[in-house]
Amino acid sequence: MDKLRHLRAEVFQELTENILPFSMHFVVDRERGGFYGRVANDRTVQREAPKGLVQHSRILWTFARAHRILGGPDYLPVISHARNALLKWFRDNGHDGFFWMVNYRGQPLQTDKFTYGQVFSIYGLAEDYLASGNTESLERAIGIYHLLEKHCRDSEQGGYWEARQRDWSAAPGRRVDETNLPVVKGMNTHLHLLEAYTNLLRAWDDRGMRASLESIVYIMLSRILNPDTCHLSLFFDQEWKSLSDSISYGHDIEASWLLVEAAEVLGDQGLLTQVRAAALQMAHATLEQGIDANGGVFDEGSPSGVTRRGKTWWPQAEAMVGFLNAYQLSGDPHFLDASLASWRFIKKYIVDKDHGDWFWGVDETGRPCDREKAGPWKTPYHNGRACLEVMQRIKKLTGGT
Repeated sequence: MDKLRHLRAEVFQELTENILPFSMHFVVDRERGGFYGRVANDRTVQREAPKGLVQHSRILWTFARAHRILGGPDYLPVISHARNALLKWFRDNGHDGFFWMVNYRGQPLQTDKFTYGQVFSIYGLAEDYLASGNTESLERAIGIYHLLEKHCRDSEQGGYWEARQRDWSAAPGRRVDETNLPVVKGMNTHLHLLEAYTNLLRAWDDRGMRASLESIVYIMLSRILNPDTCHLSLFFDQEWKSLSDSISYGHDIEASWLLVEAAEVLGDQGLLTQVRAAALQMAHATLEQGIDANGGVFDEGSPSGVTRRGKTWWPQAEAMVGFLNAYQLSGDPHFLDASLASWRFIKKYIVDKDHGDWFWGVDETGRPCDREKAGPWKTPYHNGRACLEVMQRIKKLTGGT
């Protein structure tokens, strides 16, 4: 128990004295609104960098969740700032939904409707409602849910399309970022649909919403999770044929705890039993195959082994939560040790002790990558959420002490 209490104290300090203050002090664009599109490792700001939907939605979620758990007035201005930018700049008043990217002045730059981006708007807006009671945020989140169900759901084969054009017509072959294949269905989009719909169900217990979330859980278990390897397949064609044998250890361990969270919110005990078993198998596979001797999570692998030995910031954060979740489910001390090892790795290699926040990642020698500290993909969402999750889970494990 002492180890757990010590971990809780350390992640609380990391969250409240490093992760959240960095975004509050160095990423908020007080001149034009929203958040800077790029802040370098040394805190140099690229003031005219484009600003992303995912970035703004994730920041809204992070500060709203921090406010909901920690309380106090400190985070309310950032919540309001993020909400205003999201609804003023990113909302498409012509066709509804949200733009993928705007320029530094808030003008539309990339107008495709990526499902990935839409679901993060749901995630952030639903959390804003839960934290602040802002009814407009809940109404917008529900509206995006209905748009996705109408335009992005595959009624024949199940699951959701990766992208639509601005007017919600078909957009085959779009890619979310430069690292992803131009496919029609992807694991990552469905994983974040899972977390977004889970959060919306917390705020709005609707029968159709509940059925949609259940369908995503079953898609994750039956289409995306490979039962032979206990890894997630990443890319698919329309009929769910896998197009790659790559393994993302970070997504595996992240999905392991998000699936359990979804089943818990749904309250279906039979589904929860099934999901818990799958989560433990996924955590075990990640621990056995995707972790180095120092506790760091490798970026990528294949059936033959690790293929990318670098360590990006977000899988380390997700491993800390995922292995703690596996320990809660099983009582197996190896999972607790793995969660503690993840935190030690983060403290030693990922936390930037000179300029604040976390490095994008490190190479296989432990040298920091020269990538941005904040931007369209780099936000306090993964590391902030990890700290909040660890704090809440340890509170349960220690009986609230």
